[in-house]
Amino acid sequence: MPASTHRGPRIVGRLLPPDLKRAFRTRGFVEAAILTEWHTVVGETLAARSCPERLGRDGTLRIRVASGAALELQHLAPQIMERIATFFGYRAIARLALIQGPVRSPRRPVRLNIPAPSPESEARIAMATAEIADPTLREALRGLGRSVLGSAEAG
Repeated sequence: MPASTHRGPRIVGRLLPPDLKRAFRTRGFVEAAILTEWHTVVGETLAARSCPERLGRDGTLRIRVASGAALELQHLAPQIMERIATFFGYRAIARLALIQGPVRSPRRPVRLNIPAPSPESEARIAMATAEIADPTLREALRGLGRSVLGSAEAG
C-alpha cells in the first residue's frame, strides 16, 4: 500500500466508515458527548442559557432554552449546528428543537491544579506558537503546552 501523501491534521469523522458513524449515533456516543461537552461546543455564554436534553433517533437535538434566549438561539441555529459538526467531525445533528423553560446551571469542567511551567518552558511555548494567526487557536495551544510542560516538570 503506498504511503499517504496527506500531511497535517485530518477530521476523524471523515475517516470513519458510514456504518460505524451510524452505529456510534445509535449507541448514544454523540448524545453523551453533546451533554458533557456542551460548554465547549457552544461556548460559555450560550451554555449558561441553554442545555441539551436529548438527541432523537431522527437526529433532532432538543435544547432547553432560558426565557428570552430562545429567539437568539433560533437565529444562531445554523452556527450551532456547524459547531456541533466541527466538534464531531461530521454532521451529527439534523436539526434543533428549542424548548423554553428553566435551564440548569451548566456544569463547570473539572480544572486540574497543574503547576505553571518554568520561565524557559514558557518562552519555548511562546516561540512555538508565535506564528499562529488565529488568536483563539494560539491561546488554546499555549494552554495545552502549559499543561503538558507543567505536568512534566512537576512529576
